[in-house]
Amino acid sequence: MKGIVIAATGSGAGKTTLTLAILAWLRANGLKAAPFKVGPDFIDPGHHARIAGRTSYNLDSWMLSKTYNRGLFHARSRGADLAVVEGVMGLFDGYDAITETGSTAQMAKWLGLPVLLVVSAKGKARSAAAVVKGFETFDPELTLAGVVFTFTGSDRHYAYLKEAVAQSCTTPCLGHLPQNEALIMPERHLGLTTADEHIISSTTIDTLVAMVDQHMHMPRLIRDLPELPDPGKSRDYDTPWQTKPKSADNQNTGTPFFCDPPRIAVPRDKAFCFYYPDNLAMLEHAGACLVYFSLLADDHLPEDIDGIYLGGGYPELFADTLSGKTHLQSEIKSCSRNRMPIYAECGGFMFLCQKLTLADSVHPKIMAGCFDLEICMSETLQSLGYREVTLTKNSVIGAKGVQLRGHEFHYSSIKTDNDVCDHVFEVTTRAGQDVQVAGYQKDLTLGSYLHVHFGSNPEVPRCFVAHCADFRHRRLKNIETTSVPII
Repeated sequence: MKGIVIAATGSGAGKTTLTLAILAWLRANGLKAAPFKVGPDFIDPGHHARIAGRTSYNLDSWMLSKTYNRGLFHARSRGADLAVVEGVMGLFDGYDAITETGSTAQMAKWLGLPVLLVVSAKGKARSAAAVVKGFETFDPELTLAGVVFTFTGSDRHYAYLKEAVAQSCTTPCLGHLPQNEALIMPERHLGLTTADEHIISSTTIDTLVAMVDQHMHMPRLIRDLPELPDPGKSRDYDTPWQTKPKSADNQNTGTPFFCDPPRIAVPRDKAFCFYYPDNLAMLEHAGACLVYFSLLADDHLPEDIDGIYLGGGYPELFADTLSGKTHLQSEIKSCSRNRMPIYAECGGFMFLCQKLTLADSVHPKIMAGCFDLEICMSETLQSLGYREVTLTKNSVIGAKGVQLRGHEFHYSSIKTDNDVCDHVFEVTTRAGQDVQVAGYQKDLTLGSYLHVHFGSNPEVPRCFVAHCADFRHRRLKNIETTSVPII
């Protein structure tokens, strides 16, 4: 198996389009691609999966350890001909101005992968060679497999760029993607539109494949990439969902010790689509049976459930539909009051609040009302960045003192807080500065603006599933759930 990191000189250079084009070409030519995305982004992996026909996984050097990232990469690229890792921002852009920490370059080194450099040709001629030369020599420990120019004006333009690079650099030019307005994907405040909203048409996919065929040297790229070493069964590559859990008598088993696995409802639709695949896999590995449904299309919760996990997304875009789901709202609120374990992140948390007011309106939309909070949308970004959480009280995702990591990115804020509930989060930024991000817990319902990656602390999914299993046991035994302790 071989692998490549697709990285750019900066944001907006076209690395996502190139990534999708390569994934489409590989699939069209009968090759299996394993896609990955560097950073906490939910949207690009959705498009990867649509094109590649295979789940795309997030790699992140702050939320996740080096060992976890390496384990995830090797586990999820098995059986593929080529692992394709899309970078984030510019190749060397990270957390500060003097180190590689948090950068695509750092991840490429962790994984032992060469880099395909994406350079925008807009407004460039011979100067493009200076750009390539700088990236080529900036970090001697990094291997550049080739350069691809994007937004070229013509084949003649590319020939000029290629000649300039050949004169001054050692990195080969492997092709270009001409400027094509039809391939520009729509965007909104959280970035590109999601794969569920903007389904890439077969015509667009054919166009991407044709562009690679006509303007790139993919066979050469694949041929010259080194074979990756087989990690075998090295413990260095273990990930939490590969490690066998313990049974009640502390013996290793293939599955967790639940005679009757708890069923966790998970909404997945255009409004709620931000889930790390690892989070879902780790819930299943902890013993849960995930039951998917739609808060937009369905009128009732799935039957026989013992917990609910609501991910993020765009509830504000579907506020009218969600506010009209009175039966679903009532059922979810009833589950919350009956102390069913419920965990909600960002968009899911917004839906659990009492009201949601859009940026262009003064009339709030009624939501589920598990928390007596009013959420107001804004035209400007309210919060962005990595977060580290320490639980200040026992909760459905861990005991007091447990730490976990995630990120925050939203355009809404809490306007009114009339609720009487526990605040269970103490939150700091990546730099260690305190930040006000409340984790609201009422009964056994926990919600916040944070998107937590369970890989940062595998005890989080285990704890949540254990609460759901306890709820199921008591529910089926007709025991009052109000007696269920938090931990």
